[in-house]
Amino acid sequence: MKKTQNSRQGKKKDSTAGQYQWALTVFVIAIVLSAALSLASEFLMDGAGVAVALLILTLFISIGIVFDILGVAVTAADEKPFHSMAAHREKGAREALSLLKNASHVSSVCNDVVGDICGIVSGTTAAVIVVQLQRALSTRTVLLSVGVTALISGLTIGGKALGKTFAIKKSTQVVFWAGRFLHLFHH
Repeated sequence: MKKTQNSRQGKKKDSTAGQYQWALTVFVIAIVLSAALSLASEFLMDGAGVAVALLILTLFISIGIVFDILGVAVTAADEKPFHSMAAHREKGAREALSLLKNASHVSSVCNDVVGDICGIVSGTTAAVIVVQLQRALSTRTVLLSVGVTALISGLTIGGKALGKTFAIKKSTQVVFWAGRFLHLFHH
């Protein structure tokens, strides 16, 4: 009886240590990815006009939506079709299985890290767009800022809502596409 209790406590300590290690890993990934995307955004936005800023904004919103779709799909997909595909040596099947076996971490990185960073960078880009529009229109009205922010929020939230439905209904295809994409880098 004592042995079973001690082994449970050991597993509990390992589990707790693993959670802290994962949190630290995600923290570092978030800092590095945030810095990289912010630098890229700053570089691309330097001296850019409203059209380029809108294109960059669209890119970051799209990245956030795509990663949200992947994060949901890996939690919804079933492994069974991928075992069959891997047995038939389909390209991307092993990578898809790896995504599914690590679904909680993949989902965390896709939905939380990448999604949140894209949201923050979108907000920064929106601020630049508002300043540029205010200069171009010779106005300082708060309505412009509120309108741009509301539009960006609507596009992001609406896109993610549609994406989640798609991710759940087409989870196998989404994970397979992601596996195929990852396969390009493994071979």
